[in-house]
Amino acid sequence: MDNTIFSKFTPKEKKFFPLLKEIVEVIKSAADLMLEFVEKGSPENAAEYYKKIKEQEHKGDEISNKVFDELNTTFITPFDREDIHLLANTLDDITDDINSAAKRIFLYKPQEIPQGSRELVLLIKKDAELIEKAVEELDVLKKSRKRVSQYCSELHIIENKADDVYDNFLIQLFEKQHNGVELIKQKEIMSELEKATDDAEYVGKIIKTIIVKYA
Repeated sequence: MDNTIFSKFTPKEKKFFPLLKEIVEVIKSAADLMLEFVEKGSPENAAEYYKKIKEQEHKGDEISNKVFDELNTTFITPFDREDIHLLANTLDDITDDINSAAKRIFLYKPQEIPQGSRELVLLIKKDAELIEKAVEELDVLKKSRKRVSQYCSELHIIENKADDVYDNFLIQLFEKQHNGVELIKQKEIMSELEKATDDAEYVGKIIKTIIVKYA
């Protein structure tokens, strides 16, 4: 981190905050589509849902790449370049996880959408809401550090809830599913959704690191 007197009085580019907010909007859109998919998905509409979620994944990649490009051309950044880059990439990872789950439903064509998937997607949507609140206050972090820290703590709580949902799903799956191929299909779909909550929790850890450095 550059703590020179020069850096403290040099205006810092705030263009990264809108870009981070755009990535969060992509997460929200992908999560909304995924909720529809697990609620209304069928062999007939699976390709269409996957296509829509894949479009959001591509959009997230484009914004994340733009953040990287801006980091390479910006003289003074509001936070460490490494932290901004890591935050943008991890936010994008959440959409990647959602897309990966949708892809597996589309390709594997499970006999049924895994039980518990709706509950995990609802937790992902809650993650997105908390991340949105945290990102919206990053540019005034010195005034809002307690609120932002609380949002990050709630992300950890949600991740624990997601672990419970996933563990209970596995217990039921191994007890009741006797078709080995179907078992693997459903486990992989749920694993990708659970991974999205892990990445959301990691977003909280990155933001907490930023708080320690700057707030």
